[in-house]
This record gives sequence, C-alpha cells and structure tokens, in this order.
Amino acid sequence: MADWIPLGDRAVRFARPNVSARALVRAIRAWPGVIDVVIARDTIAAYYDGQPRVDAAAIAALRTLADLNDPIRDIELRVVYDGVDLEDIARELSLAPEDIEVLHTGSDYVVETMGFAPGFAYLSGLDERLHLPRRATPRERVPAGAVAIADAFSAVYPFESSGGWHIIGHVVGVRMFDAGGPYLRLGDRVRFVAAS
Repeated sequence: MADWIPLGDRAVRFARPNVSARALVRAIRAWPGVIDVVIARDTIAAYYDGQPRVDAAAIAALRTLADLNDPIRDIELRVVYDGVDLEDIARELSLAPEDIEVLHTGSDYVVETMGFAPGFAYLSGLDERLHLPRRATPRERVPAGAVAIADAFSAVYPFESSGGWHIIGHVVGVRMFDAGGPYLRLGDRVRFVAAS
C-alpha cells in the first residue's frame, strides 16, 4: 500500500502500525480537519471535514507513538452460555459445550478494534482452540447482548442486527449500547465470567 490512498474526497486509508489503538485514535484526531477515525485490524481510515490534509511524515510518526497514560478499564461481563450455535460448535471442534465455556472464560481479551456496527467491539485473545471461520450464511437477526466468536475474535452484539458470527451465549446485567453510546471502548480489557 502507498503511504495513503484516498477514500472518496474526504477520507484516506493507510496501513495500521503496531501501536495501541487508543494512542492511534488520539494522535490522528489531532490532525487538522480530522472528524473521525476508524481503526481496523490492518488499516486505519481518517475522515475529514473537507479535503484531506495528510502527509507521509505524519503517518510515519504514528509508528513511534507510546501507549497512553489514560487508565485502561477492566471490564467483567457475565455470560449465560446457552447460544444457538453452542452444540454445533462443540461437535465441529470435538469438544463438549462445557469445554467451550471453560475456554472462552479462560482468556483475557482486549478491545482491539471497533467496527461492523456502532459499538461492535472486536475482542482479541480468543483461545486458538475456538478459532472458527464466520458462518457460511449470516443470520438476519442476532439479539442484542449475544456473545459470539469468529476467526480469532469474540464479540458481544451491541444491539439487534444481522450477523455471521457463531453465537455461544448472552450477557446479563448490562446493556452494550444505550443513549450514552457503546459500553466497550478501544483498549478495554475484558473478562467473560459464567453467570451463576
């Protein structure tokens, strides 16, 4: 990829350096005219209020960012492991449904990226034994709070939407998206705990 490529006439995309997502967002939002930043696994998109004003030196400087001193939030999400895909996943992976629960709750996760829908947090850290490709046929309706896995990630659907991830359960006692915005934010550390 070149230093950056245009996305229409008000945005640019460039490769994501191996730096904290929170530090990247803060640095790019300080660029002149930037109104939004979208961090993906391998790329970043910067959206401007007019013609983009970015140069290769600004992009190169992102590789040297230090992590922010802002406190990182530790979030615990209580889950009932009763997802519609739990039995199918167990068969495909040659595991018992209880094993999936143990593996899922045994990992530490980090909100690596936000995307797909507002508040949809891609949580890295999923145990390799649970890595599965997305469903071949997405569902038209996934309920809010559904806990799901796909590829190397776990996620919680912030509100009802379509979706192609494997549903293993649902969170209890928390709304993942409300009038104040998404519950999870970039950089949050997340633990899933089986609800009793």
